[in-house]
Amino acid sequence: MGYSSICLFIFFALFLGHVFVKLEASQHVYRTLQTCQSFSSSITSQPYRTGYHFQPPSSWMNGKSFFISVLSRFEFLIFTSLLVSLTFVWSHVLITAWTNGCVCICRSQRCWSGSVTILPGGNPAVLYTGIDAGNKQVQNLAVPKNLSDPYLKEWIKPPENPLMVPADQIDPGSFRDPTTAWIGPDKIWRVIIGSKINDTGLAILYRSKDFVNWTKAEQSLYSTNQSGMWECPDFFPVSTKSPKGVDTSVIGPNIKHVLKVSLSNYQQDYYTIGTYNITTDTHIAEEGSFDDNSGLRYDYGKFYASKTFFDSAKNRRILWGWINESSTRSDNLKKGWAGLQATPRNLWLDKSGRQLMQWPISEIEKLRGNQVKWPAKLLERGSMVGITGITAAQMLRSHFRQLLLRKRKCWTQFGPTRNFSVAKRGASVKGALGPFGLLVLASNGLQEYTAVFFRIFKGQDRHIVLMCSDQSRSSINDDNDKTSYGAFLDLDPVHEKLSIRSLIDRSIVESFGGGGKACITARIYPTLAIHDKAHLYAFNNGTEKVNITSLRAWSMKKAQIN
Repeated sequence: MGYSSICLFIFFALFLGHVFVKLEASQHVYRTLQTCQSFSSSITSQPYRTGYHFQPPSSWMNGKSFFISVLSRFEFLIFTSLLVSLTFVWSHVLITAWTNGCVCICRSQRCWSGSVTILPGGNPAVLYTGIDAGNKQVQNLAVPKNLSDPYLKEWIKPPENPLMVPADQIDPGSFRDPTTAWIGPDKIWRVIIGSKINDTGLAILYRSKDFVNWTKAEQSLYSTNQSGMWECPDFFPVSTKSPKGVDTSVIGPNIKHVLKVSLSNYQQDYYTIGTYNITTDTHIAEEGSFDDNSGLRYDYGKFYASKTFFDSAKNRRILWGWINESSTRSDNLKKGWAGLQATPRNLWLDKSGRQLMQWPISEIEKLRGNQVKWPAKLLERGSMVGITGITAAQMLRSHFRQLLLRKRKCWTQFGPTRNFSVAKRGASVKGALGPFGLLVLASNGLQEYTAVFFRIFKGQDRHIVLMCSDQSRSSINDDNDKTSYGAFLDLDPVHEKLSIRSLIDRSIVESFGGGGKACITARIYPTLAIHDKAHLYAFNNGTEKVNITSLRAWSMKKAQIN
C-alpha cells in the first residue's frame, strides 16, 4: 500500500459548557538530537512521516527557529532552522497551494530563531538571533541578496551586525527570538526580544528609526515574576469587530493586542489579550496570564514555539506552531529526523473578547480526495460503531455534524477538584454524558487507539464541557510519551453547537473543539494501527444515548515536495 495518513474533520452539536482549564500535558524536549542521515526512500516510507504536515527531509527541526512570509496569494515561504552536523543551518522552503514545493538548503552558521518584517516598499528584512564569538546571544539583520529572485534563496548580512546585544542585567544565554517589528505613528520601529532576569520573564522592547540602529527601552513591554524564560514572543493586533486579520502595525479603536510567549519552564505557549499603550510602549493584559501554567493557550497538547504572520492577500492572521516528538531520543536517531510544523491555522478574536479562535486554513481543502458520508446514527450507551468506506490510516478529513443530545436529569456533579483526574483517566471512565467521540488510529482488537472525545458535567450554575485527547492506548510501545490532554470549552451547548474537527496524519492528531475555541495536538506512534491496519470508530461510553446526525470523511492527497 502507498503512503497513507488520516485527516479527520468532526462536528458535534449538543446542549451545555465553560472555560478553558489547563490539564497536565508534559512533553519531552530533545534539544540534543544531532543527526544528518542521508535522505532516502527508507526515510520517506517510515510509518510516522506525515503526508501534509510540513517536515524537513531529515535532521532535527528547531521549533524555536522559524519565520514565515507571504509571497503571494497562494505561496508561503518558510524558513526553519535545522541542526545538521552540530551546526544550525537555515532551511528554505516554498509551499504553493499546499500541493507542491521546492526545498533549498542555505547554510548559515549560528542562526537561531527570527522573524520577517516587510519594510516600506515591500522589501523583507529578517531580524534573527545569532551567537557571537563570546557565545552570547545577539540580534542580527539579514536582507535578500537579490530581490528579483521570487524564492529569496540568498541572503546577506550587513557589517553593522550584531544590532542588539544583551544588557548588563540580562543573562547572555537568555536573549533571543525577535518578533516581527511594527512601526508606530511616530514612524519609529519597535521589536521585542524574549528574555528573563533571574526568574522574571521579560519582553524587552527596542526602538529604531532606520531598522539598523536599535535602542533598548527603559521599560519592558511586559514582564511577569516567577514565569521563567520567555521564548518566541509574538505581539500582534486583533480586531474586536471582525474575524479578519489586521496588519502588525495597526493600532487604534476596535483593536486589542495579543502578547504570546513560549514558557520554557512548561514547554507550552500562553497568551494574553489586552491593550497596547503606544505612549509608554507597554502591554496591559486583560485576559490570560503568565503567572502560572493555567492561563490561555493556543493548544493544550504538544504545540510550542509558535509564530503568527499577517496574510495581506486574504486579510487573515495565520498561526504556525512546532510539534515536537513524543518518542525516545534513540528512536528519533533511528528515524533520522525529529520535529515538524502543525497545520497552519487562521487566528481571530472570539466575539466575547475573552479568547482567540483557531481554524485550519482553507487551502488544506485542496487536498481533499474521496469522501464518505455517514447517515444519522444513534449511539446506544456503551456502543461502538466502525466507520467503513475509508482506510483509517489514509489521509482523510471527516465531519461529525450535529450530534444532538437531549437534556437529561441525570448528571455527574462536577466540582473543581475533579477536572484533572477525569482527563487523566481517559475514555474508559464512564459518566452520564460521555465520554463520546472517536477512536482514531485504532488497531484490530483495540490494543491501540487514540480517543478524541467529550464529557459533559453539571457545575453549580452551568454545564461544563471537557474535550480530551487520550493517548494512553495510542501505542503498545510504552517508551513513548503517552500523556492525555484536555481543555474546557467556553460555550453553552444548550444554545451553541459543540464541535470537534480532527486532522489526523499518521503520527499527528490535531483536534479543534467548539469551532476553534480549544485545540489539542497529540503526537502518537502506533505499532499495530498503521497503514491499512488502522481503523476508525465512533463510540459512546456514557450511560446516556448520543445521536450523531451526520458524518463526513475525506481521504487526503499527499502533499508533494520536490
